[in-house]
Amino acid sequence: MFSNDFGGPRARALEGWREAANLVSVRWAAFVDGEPMTRQWAFASYVAALDGEQAAAAELEALSFRLAA
Repeated sequence: MFSNDFGGPRARALEGWREAANLVSVRWAAFVDGEPMTRQWAFASYVAALDGEQAAAAELEALSFRLAA
């Protein structure tokens, strides 16, 4: 049913995903607000953050399936 392990693997994975999603938001703002000379770097940084968020979401999904089994 429900796990009361608030510091367990799922909670850590969820926190990792939230941190990754926050980083995406920060990097997007840096791109939008960036000076023309830094926008290329800022966009590449944003894309890297998206990759990190995707990896964190995949980890959370995989863990959710393992815990449900």
